[in-house]
Amino acid sequence: MPENTTAGRTTRRQLLARTGALGVSIAFAGELTELFAGTAAAQNLGHTGYGPLVPDPKGLLDLPEGFSYQVLSREGDRLRSGEGLVPSNHDGMTALPGRHGRVHLVRNHENRVTAKIPVPTVEGLTYDPAGKGGCTALTLDAQGRVLSERVAIAGTAVNCAGGPTPWGTWLTCEETEDRAGTNGYTKDHGFIFEVDPATPHRSGAVPLTAMGRFQHEAIAVDPRRGIVYETEDAFEKPFGLFYRFLPHQTHGSLGTLRAGGRLQAMRVPGVRDLSSIQETGASFEKIEWVDVPDPLAAQTPIRHQDFGPKGITHAQKLEGCYWGGRNVYFVSSFARRAEGSAADHYGQVWRYDPTARRLTLVIVFGPDTNLQLPGESPDNICLAPSGGLMVCEDGNGAQHVFGVTRQGEVYAMARNAQNIGTPAEPEWGEFAGVTFSPDGRTMYVNCYTPGTTFAVTGPWRR
Repeated sequence: MPENTTAGRTTRRQLLARTGALGVSIAFAGELTELFAGTAAAQNLGHTGYGPLVPDPKGLLDLPEGFSYQVLSREGDRLRSGEGLVPSNHDGMTALPGRHGRVHLVRNHENRVTAKIPVPTVEGLTYDPAGKGGCTALTLDAQGRVLSERVAIAGTAVNCAGGPTPWGTWLTCEETEDRAGTNGYTKDHGFIFEVDPATPHRSGAVPLTAMGRFQHEAIAVDPRRGIVYETEDAFEKPFGLFYRFLPHQTHGSLGTLRAGGRLQAMRVPGVRDLSSIQETGASFEKIEWVDVPDPLAAQTPIRHQDFGPKGITHAQKLEGCYWGGRNVYFVSSFARRAEGSAADHYGQVWRYDPTARRLTLVIVFGPDTNLQLPGESPDNICLAPSGGLMVCEDGNGAQHVFGVTRQGEVYAMARNAQNIGTPAEPEWGEFAGVTFSPDGRTMYVNCYTPGTTFAVTGPWRR
């Protein structure tokens, strides 16, 4: 995430500000109807948000009038388990239902070896003692009060995003390919791990090696077929791939993914780079899935491997991934010719229909329409119970959570008010991990820096 924002780069937002165009050109295009088709909430779309953001007198989180927040956890505080301090770099997150109305929040910490506050090592939950990343889990009661906070997995590296499973666990993804002996690591990294936030020792710290070793970002699970879709956020050309994992055991439960399966990469016939497709509604039939030659990348990173004379399809900044209706959606946060992509864009959302084997470009963020929001680089993304989409912004300047309606109307839902720069040169950390409680009444979201987890309540439209 933050490693992809290069210091000193003139961003699109900065350029527009200098030319006086900011506020009229950062835009969004596409038909969102299909994102929410088949959901009851889809009938309630069409509103333009909840009103202007009100500055927070505490300087933490700006929200529309009528909404309020609770700080559930901040980096540097003591974990309620007594295991150490709340780690840095709060990233991907999910909210899973528990017994008696409880909610289990499981939260990634995208920590490298230089992390300010690492995830504490805990016996039975630590993969590599040299790894500083991992997950922490919070349990909330039916009134939203924090009952517990503890380590859920430790000793992993650069835990960026991931995704929930239909059986109530979290798959946390390492966004690195570092091998044992690199950066002091004692084991290879670049894996997915399954986390049970209710009872972490049941899941332990076991890498799901058959699901591939690469710079993982996020996953989404097809609840009917058990197929797991995976995005790869590679930092240099050739860029990442979009994968699917066909597990040997299709009726999933905790631990069944350890039984192995086949890892495949998506090939779009005639398309080597998804950034070359610019028009919303562009659709491709008969998508091919090609077996990955070496999922463990023992000698060669997967995206460099030989997929035959037809090659494979790449895309820059593949990030968010989620399941909606009968389709999987995935996000490309941006593409830049100067960095090796075939074309420039400021964010795309793609839909893959497994039944029809059809890939469709459904959303494009860019300068060719007239909406003011959202800003550059959409990242974590989720469907809201109110019938809309929530998007975490990961760019420069002010950082927002944006809401998007089915009609393409976009509004600011939250703004980070924590200035980590100076009064003369302010800077704000990105948002990440936006998710909703199982009853849809609370939005949870992380501020990456300083690591802060918020619970937002208010008059959500239903």
